[in-house]
Amino acid sequence: MVEPLMLVSSSTQGVSEPGSRFSAAAVRVFLLEVAQVFADKPFEPHPVFRGGHAQTLASFAWPRRYRLRAAGDEKRLFDVAPNAQVLAHCRWHDNRAEHPTVVLWHGIEGSSDAVYMVATAQKAFRAGFNVVRVNLRNCGGTEHLTPTLYHGGLSEDLRAIVTEFIERDGLSELFLIGFSLGGNMVLKLVGEYGELPPKEIVAVCAISPSVDLGASGDLIGQRSNWIYHRDFVRRLKKRIKLKGKLYPEIYDTSEVHLVHSIRQFDERFTSVAHGFANAADYYDKASALRVVDKIRVPTLIIHAQDDPFIPFAPLRDPSVGANPYILLLDPEHGGHVAFVAAAAHDEDRFWAENRVLEFFKLAQLSF
Repeated sequence: MVEPLMLVSSSTQGVSEPGSRFSAAAVRVFLLEVAQVFADKPFEPHPVFRGGHAQTLASFAWPRRYRLRAAGDEKRLFDVAPNAQVLAHCRWHDNRAEHPTVVLWHGIEGSSDAVYMVATAQKAFRAGFNVVRVNLRNCGGTEHLTPTLYHGGLSEDLRAIVTEFIERDGLSELFLIGFSLGGNMVLKLVGEYGELPPKEIVAVCAISPSVDLGASGDLIGQRSNWIYHRDFVRRLKKRIKLKGKLYPEIYDTSEVHLVHSIRQFDERFTSVAHGFANAADYYDKASALRVVDKIRVPTLIIHAQDDPFIPFAPLRDPSVGANPYILLLDPEHGGHVAFVAAAAHDEDRFWAENRVLEFFKLAQLSF
């Protein structure tokens, strides 16, 4: 059972900022106490899968059972921009507004059915949270819902969904989590909220976030990462070909065969579709690292130092470490969105998913 943390008394918490549900002092104390709790639960990698590549591949191959893809899911479309909709899969408890809600965003070329999305959502639902698994634009078979493409900085899509949940559904406790590219988007969103985040956002988490898109593009393009890079490029090219068939007046795919890297794809398609000067301009403007210093929501970042294709180094930036609203868990091992642990007594082997849920429970009980 998760117990609420003993925060400083209200007399020493200070006054909450307008629009915020907590004071800066309370958040600082909360994250310090969470860090102490997590210090007793360090990540111990599975003895067979210790390195970054082994962890990453094991997380996809590990057999897991789910029951979340049942008829109880509500399919819901969100209008996130003119001529742009995204599809989400929602699972609600009775009287949804009386329950906290976890909203999840996936990574590059993933979907709402990605293994980490479904697994984390299932755990959260069992713990009493409503869960919403969101597809980025075009993902999950939704290319027909918008003539546009997705990119790693589309925090305005997330903002539209958060706003709708608050204004239309009356949800008062929202917990946001993003994985990989989705992690960058979630961090960018709360950074852009700055001093006045919606009071309904209780806490956020990012697992293996690509907070520096340029550095991520450089690392995944290295020869040692060919197995991941080739797969991502293949999927991106397949998707843009489909977009070309759906919207031939927008996308010229006659030279898509010349694309051999994610950076080349972003140079030819992503940056052009969204009005960036080039891929470098897109990476610079869409990276959450630009705004993490402005985050004013309790935030947990989990990133392995041996992540094979999303570099850990950007998280050493002073803007991360100096922000008292951010707690960084940076185990030596864990791979990319993996963290397959040695046997545990009271939880499964997927350590990061379990820490996220524990973090959300503690935040929900403490604020």
